[in-house]
Amino acid sequence: MKFESLPQGVRLAVEAAQEKKAAGITVLDLTTAGAFTDYFVVCTGYSTPQVQAICTEIEAQLYKNLSRSPEHREGHRSAEWALLDFGGFVVHVFSEQARRYYDLQRLWRMAPKLDIPDQPDGPSSGRNMPDSPFGREHLSGEAVSSRPQSGRSRQ
Repeated sequence: MKFESLPQGVRLAVEAAQEKKAAGITVLDLTTAGAFTDYFVVCTGYSTPQVQAICTEIEAQLYKNLSRSPEHREGHRSAEWALLDFGGFVVHVFSEQARRYYDLQRLWRMAPKLDIPDQPDGPSSGRNMPDSPFGREHLSGEAVSSRPQSGRSRQ
């Protein structure tokens, strides 16, 4: 799966999340999974204001560029997990702790996925990467051999 092949709405959501320095952005392709949506966009925010800013930016960019608003939203004021349902795709913005706890990537592990590289100046760039589940290792703890030592994945 390549970024360019994703639907425009999914690409805009990823770019908006990157704009607000979301970390660990992953796109799960659920088109063949018989799920209620075609894609999950999963990312991490490191504070309540950041989680809210990521959601606000995603909503603003999708409305501005595609005149789309979420069909449903949950947890926007929460520090743990916010969800934006755009029908064909759902955006999940987690705190670090909630992302580890819910572990959507493990639940949907059979789905093709695309890991989006963190921005070099994002919040995770200054963190101790071996301790972060979003750096060199999958949430399940399996080493990722295709990732370079910097902890950034390739597209």
